[in-house]
Amino acid sequence: MAKCVILVMEKEDARKQSREVLHERRKQVIRLYRKGMREMQIVEHSGLSWYAVNTAINCYRTAGTAALKPAARGKKPGGGRMLSEAQERTVQQMICDKRPEQLKMEFALWNRAAVMQLIEREYGIKLTVRGVGNYLKRWGFTPQKPIRRAYEQSSEAVQAWLDKIYPEIEHRAKLEGAEIHWGDETAVVNTDVRGRCYAPAGKTPVTFAVGGTRHKLSMIATVTNQGKTRWMIIDEGFNADKLIEFLDALIKDTGRKVFLILDNLRVHHSKPVKTWVEEHKEKIELFYLPSYSPELNPEERLNADLKHALYTKVPVRTKAKLKAATTEHMQVLEKSPERVKKFFQDARVRYAA
Repeated sequence: MAKCVILVMEKEDARKQSREVLHERRKQVIRLYRKGMREMQIVEHSGLSWYAVNTAINCYRTAGTAALKPAARGKKPGGGRMLSEAQERTVQQMICDKRPEQLKMEFALWNRAAVMQLIEREYGIKLTVRGVGNYLKRWGFTPQKPIRRAYEQSSEAVQAWLDKIYPEIEHRAKLEGAEIHWGDETAVVNTDVRGRCYAPAGKTPVTFAVGGTRHKLSMIATVTNQGKTRWMIIDEGFNADKLIEFLDALIKDTGRKVFLILDNLRVHHSKPVKTWVEEHKEKIELFYLPSYSPELNPEERLNADLKHALYTKVPVRTKAKLKAATTEHMQVLEKSPERVKKFFQDARVRYAA
């Protein structure tokens, strides 16, 4: 008994064709249509689905051959966005100008949850965390580690320092032949280990604290944008007498008038220090950074450099060794003016370079 085999031709899926190919196939459909073929005949002849043939014919009937060109696929630019352009600009400006807490929100930083809450509060629009992430990416916002800044810091005072006060100090220094020094104090201890180290994934390395007595030293130092550094290590606590001792050595060593810029530590404003400076005003003047603004002081980079050198090595066990290690590093810096100059290349202190 003979078997009858029926071959079923699979229709082309117009959705999978490129816009160029689909355009040509539609023009083919219309050529056949204009020859008098019916839709099902065109389907059989072209291999296209009835829907694709019908769509081409309807487009042609409605607007002629110009309508046969397929429209762009996918979402239109800006499609799917729930915020208007004006709303997007407003949200961006709010994120740039204000911290969440200034807008009475329970967030310390602008993370995606905070932005999501802001949008809902301002416009009544609820977005997913992923949706907020898409907006932030589109705006060019990236996750970053924020710079720490004291709440008490006055942005107006900082701007005045950068725009007016420091330029005036710099101008006076040039006129009077004075040398500008940036000073600060720091403490070093023998029990601090810092930095990162490699270890197998999932196994956090352990560092052990130094046994025995904890030892601490104080140090006051200054730097200039010409690469000079002057320093003094102090065994006892830092006070007005120690500061005056250092200032006296500084003016003798410099050989010309010193303009010394300090922070607002109480001892810097103490009566003994003010009296001594007044008595030596032909040789030294003190100036003060805006309150709570250590990031404006290039000498802070020296302190960080020292502590990185000390705290990434095996901790010392005696005060004598701690003092020796500190002295050794400071002597290296004293002989490395180019290295000291690099402290002034940080973006926040480049104004003083």
